[in-house]
Amino acid sequence: MKLADDHRRRELAQIHIAKKQLGLDDETYRAMLWTVGRVHSSADLDYAGRRAVLDHLTARGFKSTAPTLERPKDPLWECVNKAAPDRQPMLKKIAMMLKAANRKKEYGDGIAKQMFQIERLEFCGSDQLHRIIGALNYDARRRAERAPAPL
Repeated sequence: MKLADDHRRRELAQIHIAKKQLGLDDETYRAMLWTVGRVHSSADLDYAGRRAVLDHLTARGFKSTAPTLERPKDPLWECVNKAAPDRQPMLKKIAMMLKAANRKKEYGDGIAKQMFQIERLEFCGSDQLHRIIGALNYDARRRAERAPAPL
């Protein structure tokens, strides 16, 4: 419960920072709260209401300086973002294929280790990444053949 309370406090703080940053007077601010969230005070907003108000304020020009709390860092996408520009497209394709197969980055690292004795995907060269994409295609076809037919 502590994490949810902390998240709520941060979002309420962002709403008040946005109010100040956009120069909203109290009357305009309260009218916006009623229009967007159907409340008279930001303290009465639920999660969806806080998100709606923050989205509205962002659309009106609010620039948040705080990092977003929405999703934790995914090691698979971190690997793609930090890769050399010539390997990023292939790593993105591998990331999407792993996500579609409901597999984690460790599965891709295991393929690199088995095929090339390389510890992690990001250490593979372009040719090796191309061959890993082929292996993932083969795996996807094999899994599709094994899947039961829809009723």
